[in-house]
Amino acid sequence: MRSRIMLFVAAVLLLVLPSVNGQFPRACSSAEVLLSKECCPVWAGDGSPCGEVSGRGTCQDVVVSTSPLGPQFPFSGIDDRENWPVVFYNRTCQCQGNFMGYNCGDCKFGFIGPNCTVRRTLIRKEIFKITAAEKDKFIAYLNLAKRTISTDFVIATGTYEQMNNGSNPLFTDISVYDLFVWLHYYASRDSFLEGDLVWRDIDFAHEAPAFLPWHRFYLLHWEHEIQKLAGDENFTIPFWDWRDAQQCDICTDEFFGSTHPTSNVLLSPASFFSSWQVVCSQPEEYNRLRTLCNGTNEGPLLRSPGRHDRSRTPNLPTSADVEACLSLTDYETGPMDRNANFSFRNTLEGFANPRSGIANRSQSNMHNSLHVYLNGSMSSVQGSANDPIFVLHHAFVDSIFEQWLRRHQPSLDAYPEANAPIGHNRGYYMVPFIPLYTNGEFFAPSRDFGYDYDYLAEAESVADVLSRYLEEAKQIWQWLVGAAVFGGFITAVVATIVSLACRQKKRAMSEETQPLLMEAEDYQSTYQSNL
Repeated sequence: MRSRIMLFVAAVLLLVLPSVNGQFPRACSSAEVLLSKECCPVWAGDGSPCGEVSGRGTCQDVVVSTSPLGPQFPFSGIDDRENWPVVFYNRTCQCQGNFMGYNCGDCKFGFIGPNCTVRRTLIRKEIFKITAAEKDKFIAYLNLAKRTISTDFVIATGTYEQMNNGSNPLFTDISVYDLFVWLHYYASRDSFLEGDLVWRDIDFAHEAPAFLPWHRFYLLHWEHEIQKLAGDENFTIPFWDWRDAQQCDICTDEFFGSTHPTSNVLLSPASFFSSWQVVCSQPEEYNRLRTLCNGTNEGPLLRSPGRHDRSRTPNLPTSADVEACLSLTDYETGPMDRNANFSFRNTLEGFANPRSGIANRSQSNMHNSLHVYLNGSMSSVQGSANDPIFVLHHAFVDSIFEQWLRRHQPSLDAYPEANAPIGHNRGYYMVPFIPLYTNGEFFAPSRDFGYDYDYLAEAESVADVLSRYLEEAKQIWQWLVGAAVFGGFITAVVATIVSLACRQKKRAMSEETQPLLMEAEDYQSTYQSNL
């Protein structure tokens, strides 16, 4: 019965086709626009580019960062992602106030309303704490996004050179869900060199400082587009708290699919996700053909939790591992890549041992360990977003990032301005997003973007109560001290009177009782001193 309800909800929602956010706006994919290099689409609300008439934004030149890069990519002028997005566009919409979007037609994260003036904070919940109705709705939204073609965005199927420098556009349609799979693929794909060579040591979203801000932005966009697609502005991504997990608790047919009864790599036919086809999962084939992922189906979603290389990942992260990682005070260190020691980013990403902070490329810890453990589509960096568990996993990683930000309260200077691997400097625009945002803009607390996590919000509410009582106590501490001193004085006076009375009485008492009274007197004196 529940399955029928979910299918009905998905079918109804398919009638709604709002805009989504991603890389190449459909309005900017023509030869005319590519040759002009100006991507400033009209906002339908007032008929002007970037909603300029309404004060939403203006069409401006793109100014890229000139800070020096690290040595990891020793080339220049061979990759379309260098100095993003100037190979394709050198003018884009720059939105103002609380507006965002490729044409400034959306509200910034954390704002809603016709003029984007209403601020709100949504709470992301742990997957096992949401209701059955919320869980069913989430799965229905995933299926809706998988089967709905994006009306506003297309993906590139060739390089700018293969497009004859813009005169022969190579773009194609893609579903809303697969758009985000493609975005993750494009940011992490290898670079084509001269001849048949490729350069693998390049990634605009991993293995360097931007890992956490990039994925924070990615998840916010993913969440925002599901909200618009489903017409549900209160939707939030659930997260999977995998601390101390002994198995994949969400790998059941009720959630994201158990293992197929006759194959340990396929999903159970009872799961909605057993019918899902993956995209962007064959990087070696793309390198051989020197082409880009074109969004076509490449086979079923694969997952085989626990049947991984245990010498690389002996177990899933523990609460102690997370706490040890959070204790690291430096966001980034040394070469600012996967060899960085005592780096919170590198340790949380999983290239360093959380107990020591020392980089060890033979081991996969923390974030990386989940990708290895799930042992299927999630285990390939470029295609990992095919598995819906990807967003739940990364939402929890983002919550750990948020814990670190709140605990250490770093300034923006903690994020490196220069000498990071290509794509990872503070002022570099995140690849491959339009609208444009720098890495540094998302090195900021989650509540700046209108969201929080249930377990962090609950912990802070308790801390707020204690803080409030401590603050009140601080305001009246002088009165408390004065009362204690006055009380002590009165007690001393009373004790003196009683003592004198007892001494007078002692003279009339027999010699046998005197030691007991002396003991009581000594005890009373000590007690008064302690008080």
